[in-house]
Amino acid sequence: MNTTIPAGYRSILGMYDTQKAISLIHRLFEDRLGALLNLYRVSAPLFVEENSGLNDNLNGYERPVSFEILRSNHRAQVVQSLAKWKRLALKRYGFFPGKGLYTDMNAIRRDEDELDNLHSVYVDQWDWEKVILAENRNLDYLKLTVMDIVCAICDTQETIQSIYPQLQILGKLSRDVSFVTTQELEDLWPEKTPRERENAWVKDHRTAFIIGIGGTLRSGKRHDGRAPDYDDWNLNGDIMFYDDLLDCAMEISSMGIRVDPESLDRQLRLSGCDDRRELPYHRMLLRGELPLTIGGGIGQSRVSMLLLGKAHIGEVQASIWDEETMRICEQSGVTLL
Repeated sequence: MNTTIPAGYRSILGMYDTQKAISLIHRLFEDRLGALLNLYRVSAPLFVEENSGLNDNLNGYERPVSFEILRSNHRAQVVQSLAKWKRLALKRYGFFPGKGLYTDMNAIRRDEDELDNLHSVYVDQWDWEKVILAENRNLDYLKLTVMDIVCAICDTQETIQSIYPQLQILGKLSRDVSFVTTQELEDLWPEKTPRERENAWVKDHRTAFIIGIGGTLRSGKRHDGRAPDYDDWNLNGDIMFYDDLLDCAMEISSMGIRVDPESLDRQLRLSGCDDRRELPYHRMLLRGELPLTIGGGIGQSRVSMLLLGKAHIGEVQASIWDEETMRICEQSGVTLL
């Protein structure tokens, strides 16, 4: 989608109350998420060593921001996500099954090619990861975790609406999660694009978890790209809510049960990424030296957008925008931070 401001849109909260509300949302949601998933807050890196294999390759074409460190032979990369770092941290910190961590993740997506109402070159999210047992590597456990995250978001909305009653005009998010696979969506609407399928499903079901992202569907196409070395493509997905203001499905979280040695071996082979096997992180994973985990990222700005009824992500985060976006927002009375 291109940047489009709905006709007649006006922010429910002014600038001052918006900033206060964003801060409150962060505190409320972090407390609730930590309690429901048994997570502890930790500090996280802004950058990692280039040759460590710890950075996220996303869809494979995004270029990480990199730089040389003065008086050192090291070259560093700004993280694109913390998917791999978190798993290594759980091992280093001695977490045991049933416990996990969460942290703030800030990233730069320099190759983001669709700057619009929901996409920015600046990414801010809560990254979380939790140690699990082998018997937890199944869809039932994944679904229970998804429902806990949805519960944390809905609980946060209820509290923020009690503090700012004017937000009640937005209505309540649905706690009833609809689970559907990417193959089921393709079977329903083979003529539609993956995004069109998501919009159609989530519009009818309001809150959904789209299962199985990264692998090839029966059509020979992928629903969407996903790196081969963190999520198990059969045990992952995206949490989505329907945004009535923008009339589209809004992805709030990308998450999943992480690869074990067998699924990593398979996905590296299928994706043509066998060269990663020699990276330090991947060698540890293939030897079974890292704990089994589940984890993901939850978009901070998107949660704020959804709970505060904002039309553009630039209303809740400070970033850089193209001239056309700034012109459209100025004409519509939308203030970009």
